[in-house]
Formats: sequence, C-alpha cells, structure tokens
Amino acid sequence: MKKKLLSLMVAFLAIAAGNAVAQTSGNASANAAAGLITPIAITKTVDMNFGTLGPSGTGNGTLKLSPSGMRTTTGGVAVLANHGISTPAVFDVTGEDGYSFAITLPTIPFVLINGAQVMWATNFTSFPSGSAVITSGQIALNVGATLNVAMNQAPGTYTSLTPFPVTVNYN
Repeated sequence: MKKKLLSLMVAFLAIAAGNAVAQTSGNASANAAAGLITPIAITKTVDMNFGTLGPSGTGNGTLKLSPSGMRTTTGGVAVLANHGISTPAVFDVTGEDGYSFAITLPTIPFVLINGAQVMWATNFTSFPSGSAVITSGQIALNVGATLNVAMNQAPGTYTSLTPFPVTVNYN
C-alpha cells in the first residue's frame, strides 16, 4: 500500500509540476512610422527703404512705414513729394501647405548710420502679423517699422550695418 501511495504521490507531483509551469513571458511586435514635412524657410526678396524725408529744426519726429508701404509722419519730419523709392521689407516664407507658423520681429531698436550720425528703427510690424498659414507652399511676409528722426538730423544716406532679423517657426 505504501508503494501504491508513493506511486500515486509521484504521479500527482509530476502532473502538478507540469501544470505549475506557467508562461512567464510574452512576445509581440509593432511597426513604426513617421511623417516628415517640408522645412520652413524664409528668404529676403526686398530690403526695407524708408525713402527720402526732410527733418525739421523744430523737434524730433517719426516716419512710420507700414507693411503695405504707406508712410505717415509725426512731429518734426516731412515726407517729400519726390521721396524716391520707399518699400517695406519683403520676405518669401516657404514650407508645408496648410501649416501654421509664428512670426518673430525685432523687439529692440535697430540702428541706421551715416558716418557718426545715427537714426533708430523701432516698432517693427508685419503683414501677416503674429502668425499665418502657408498656402500653396509659400506666403509673402511684409515688414515695416518706425524711423525715429532727431531735430536737425544730419543729411545723408543712412543704412544698417547688419540686416535686421525676422524669424519664422512652425506652430
């Protein structure tokens, strides 16, 4: 009987041991994908030109050049009838059709010089302003600013030593 009981226990342990071996790991696989869009780029096509203006001897003034090219003055500066060429800066922004992007303009005054004489461009504005959406792969970006003209500003041609920065980034 002991032998039978022992045989029965060995058989039971063998069966129990076989059932006790459970799966301790699993295995699966997945695919990966990524979509790439056209990189955003900006290229200057036209430099900003405030045109020709006349300072006064009675006070400081400003000449505002809008992104559409309109010029308005305040204080001691006048736009001349034969003012030469005045244009906002024009940039070509290219990228992925239908994607939104942010526009960053200079926030600090930008200097224009004529020898030792200086004038400051401030309050940069753009059209479109703040952000825009690329359509058909490209969009024009016009940038204007306000030129600060001192009383009795010395005559001459004032230019920037370096270009002012305009940055675009996908939203």
